[in-house]
Amino acid sequence: MIESILSLTFLAQVLRMFTPYYLGASAANFSERGGVINIAIEGFMIISAFSYAFFTLSFGNPFLSLILSVIVSLLFSLLYAFLTIKLKINQIVTGVGFNLLMAGTAKFLMMLVYQSSSNTPNFQQIPGLPYVSDIPVIGKVAGDYIIISGFALVIISQYLLFRTRFGLRLRSVGENPEAAETLGVKVRLYKMYGVLVCGALSALGGIWLASNQSSFSDGMIAGRGYIAIAAMIIGKWKPVNIFLACLMFAFFEGLEITLQISGSFLPSQIIQMLPYLITILVLIGFIGKTKPPAADGIPY
Repeated sequence: MIESILSLTFLAQVLRMFTPYYLGASAANFSERGGVINIAIEGFMIISAFSYAFFTLSFGNPFLSLILSVIVSLLFSLLYAFLTIKLKINQIVTGVGFNLLMAGTAKFLMMLVYQSSSNTPNFQQIPGLPYVSDIPVIGKVAGDYIIISGFALVIISQYLLFRTRFGLRLRSVGENPEAAETLGVKVRLYKMYGVLVCGALSALGGIWLASNQSSFSDGMIAGRGYIAIAAMIIGKWKPVNIFLACLMFAFFEGLEITLQISGSFLPSQIIQMLPYLITILVLIGFIGKTKPPAADGIPY
């Protein structure tokens, strides 16, 4: 088992599993930097994964399906922004409602269109980079457009949040919206920008999971949206720290799969709960040690 963990195959597996975690955590980070708590990451990933499956099965074009699925997520993000920013409805309640709404919508449409409550028919994955994706073991990582985008996002989000005017204004409305408004910053507009970026990034996480499995199945997101939010908290709302937290969660998910394959003496139920148990234990250790944006979750 130790040899399996130290292998290049295990490393590639961890890097692949890291992708939906970091996309979801980075999505939540942009929203909360603007002062809007968005616990609907799970729901956005669900509806995006289903949308990708539906559009791919309908049109047969993975890249067109990716774009359309992101647009679907952005439309739901606009609705979320309207409810939480314009109408000032409690953000936690709205997030829970969105998770239930999008999980139910995906299952309803799956029954309506494909007469199945469990999964859609198989479809084509997003093609990898020519030649690179054919490299043994690492090709599935280095040749995957979304995985590459996930790693690039670490640098892009760090620069965008801390080195650009947009990032400064977004952070200002999440810290002190009153002061930001006195300087001419359109507070509600920047809050909406944060929610829209959140919707687009979480959509990529759901799309990657659907493409990776070549189908959409009920429960396939499996709490990754919530773990992504935990990674954001552990990472203290900083892109590089979030990156490391997501790698940790991806490692334990990869370890779970390795233990199942190697036939560990532990009961399978305990092995399956490992990523969620680690999440709870780590969060317990970080309670009181993290400081969110000052105006996070406070309507304005």
